Amino acid sequence: MNVDALRERFSSLQNGFAFFDAPGGTQVPDEVGQAIANALREASGNLGAPYATGRAVEAILARAKADAGRFLGCTPDEISFGMNMTTLDFAISRAAGRDFQSGDEVLTTELDHDGGVAPWIELAADKGMTVRVAGITDELTVDYADLERQLSERTRVVAFAFASNATGSLADAKRICKLAREAGAISWIDAVHYAAHEPIDVVELGCDVLLCSPYKFCGPHLGIAYVRRELAETWRPYKARPSASTPVGRKFETGTLPYELLAGFSATIAYLDSIGGIGAIRDYERELGAHFIDSLPANVTLYGPPTMEGRVPTFLFNVEGVPAVDAAHRLAERGLGVWYADNWYCVSLGPHLPEQSLRAGIAHYNTLAEVDRLLVELAAL
Repeated sequence: MNVDALRERFSSLQNGFAFFDAPGGTQVPDEVGQAIANALREASGNLGAPYATGRAVEAILARAKADAGRFLGCTPDEISFGMNMTTLDFAISRAAGRDFQSGDEVLTTELDHDGGVAPWIELAADKGMTVRVAGITDELTVDYADLERQLSERTRVVAFAFASNATGSLADAKRICKLAREAGAISWIDAVHYAAHEPIDVVELGCDVLLCSPYKFCGPHLGIAYVRRELAETWRPYKARPSASTPVGRKFETGTLPYELLAGFSATIAYLDSIGGIGAIRDYERELGAHFIDSLPANVTLYGPPTMEGRVPTFLFNVEGVPAVDAAHRLAERGLGVWYADNWYCVSLGPHLPEQSLRAGIAHYNTLAEVDRLLVELAAL
């Protein structure tokens, strides 16, 4: 992967600022923005129009479904698009939960982003259900023994984050999906943070539902969901009656789609393909991540897995004697984009973390020189 060459495709990377804010959203190559603009110019219409713009929109949608299916390892028909992951999660969980009853349970984990938990909290409030939370280990990874202990015949859904957007910790998704299946429950994966760093094959994982968002891997703000066909066909969606419900993925698309963003999504997939795909990205990012961990100065405390084993290159840490808010602003003044926050939208994880912390995320457009700049400035703080 030629990092210098791919960086030339991003206008935002040309001013010397080093972006380590990928967990909050990546930079976007110019060709993606151009695809969005082209769609607005040439395909500003809707499905069914018997003229050129209608045909252009149909082509955009078909290509986006095919690209998403290839990206996740499923058929295009099993793909649903929406405003974002959270909106899709609320919509699909409502359809799934129509027949849930008082006393039913949903199992989540302490590492989960609330976008993957709040839909179940709200459904439970309406239905008299219980949302359980599996604990974590001292290294801020899933406690599988506790997760297994909390599974029961009342468990209807096991919802979990494939990778923590806070600590970078990975979950053993295949193992959790198997446990859910054996318990007669639906496996429901929040892969928003994972999809930017590791390849996904929903069939190999054995999952029932998986959601992600292209803005984490150099694309537009958009939500993508996979729902296993055999399961989706049994659910009645909440939507306007004339709106299409076939193929099956259309069931959970509640209105007119943002076709210009779908064109941008396909341009994103084409960009990723052109640089070797997520597999090439994974190897390069992990090299930079290992260098970051191995070279951390003594004044930095890292939270989560202490090596690149069991994690993606997202790092939660603090600098001794420097409040996170001050550190983030001082780093920004030095041309380094690092975020600070409290619970990072991981509500159950919050009590295990300091009051505030810093988060740096490595993307494939980062360079070794940028990582070294960050390490030097952290030491200087």
